[in-house]
Amino acid sequence: MSALDKPPVTDELVFGLEDRPKPLISLLAALQHLLAIIVPIVTPGLLICQALGVSARDTNLIVSMSLVISGIATFVQCKRFGPFGAGLLIVQGTSFNFVGPLIAGGALMVQQGTPVEAVMAAIFGVVIAGSFVEMGVSRILPFVKRLISPLVTGIVVLMIGLTLIKVGLISMGGGFSAMADGTFANAENLMLSGVVLGVIVVLNRIPLVWMRSCAIVIALAVGYALAGYLGRLDFTGMHEAELFQVPMPLHFGLSFSWSLFIPMLVIYLVTSLEAIGDVTATSKISRQPVEGPLWMQRIKGGVLVNGANSLLAGLFNTFPSSVFAQNNGVIQLTGIASRHIGLWIATMLVILGLFPSVAGVIQAVPEPVLGGAALVMFGAVAAAGINIIAGVQLDRRALLIISVSLALGLGVSQVPEFLAHMPAALRNVLESGVATGGICALLMNWFLPERKANA
Repeated sequence: MSALDKPPVTDELVFGLEDRPKPLISLLAALQHLLAIIVPIVTPGLLICQALGVSARDTNLIVSMSLVISGIATFVQCKRFGPFGAGLLIVQGTSFNFVGPLIAGGALMVQQGTPVEAVMAAIFGVVIAGSFVEMGVSRILPFVKRLISPLVTGIVVLMIGLTLIKVGLISMGGGFSAMADGTFANAENLMLSGVVLGVIVVLNRIPLVWMRSCAIVIALAVGYALAGYLGRLDFTGMHEAELFQVPMPLHFGLSFSWSLFIPMLVIYLVTSLEAIGDVTATSKISRQPVEGPLWMQRIKGGVLVNGANSLLAGLFNTFPSSVFAQNNGVIQLTGIASRHIGLWIATMLVILGLFPSVAGVIQAVPEPVLGGAALVMFGAVAAAGINIIAGVQLDRRALLIISVSLALGLGVSQVPEFLAHMPAALRNVLESGVATGGICALLMNWFLPERKANA
């Protein structure tokens, strides 16, 4: 989950960018980051797999690989290899931005009779194809930044959050499986999701920074314990998992779908711009330049790894990743900006991913428990979009673009029958509310002249 907000510079860093803390300090700092990121890393994969009816064994593989791929990306971002990486304490993980379109497009293919394995093959083919777009964007960032302004970015991020909220509510009620068996939104499901949501809200009001940083993990632990008490934990995925998971490329094969690709294309562009904001925020907190050649080199390297790691994710059966904003809060909390901490974080993520029993334990979480946390995280995505738009001068032109883009994007997502008589190729593109709203914002921003004075 990414945001373009830029936290204030800390007054003092205990360890700077190139400092090497002692092993115990490094371990503790890495654990802080791990607690802040592990839930957002695994949640997108779990939600997509549950929505599409992926088997427990394959879900375990996908969740395990999301941890491994996130670890590899974090290592490259922090270590930096040639043009790859920002050379900052940056954590990268599975992106929430793609969840809505993948669930919507994948579910439609399943309804049309496409086997789940073929749907996953098409999804990973699209993930691989889109990664080249993001890698290309990293080479022409100045041009793309002019084309896609903060107004467009804010609208798309807001649309992503608003469309994801529906996914979160479905999970809170028990998911599509609960809809099928008639238990959707029953008292037990609402109690599980409500407890998790309530714990997150309460912990975020406690004046202890570390408590707020770990609120989602603590809330999920409470929900996990309550689900165990109610006999709702399902360890099928753990029992079916191997002791050690050897990464297997193209487990589902490889295919492609244009109807999935077009919405993803818009999101890849926006994710690239979000990465610019997140890398800039980390630079600022780390007392590094936020303009000039070194900064440009860092953001180009950061966006390049965003794309390259999504390529790796598609090859190894998981979903696109992006730079996380959460770790900026941990840097402020600990005063440790050393990029060498990232190597510890990366190692932990890879180790956790290579032992599928870890993913199996996470996979046992009932969907209502996950939904209680997911709703907060999805709401945070929408709030990030509002925060971006708030930084734009809201003149008549901007308000017109916002109103038309949101109306069309949300309208199409709520009334898909509106597209019934359009050509199939165009309908496939516009079925995603994010794609419709994003394309509308992009075109209006491009063709409507911007005036320096309010109209």
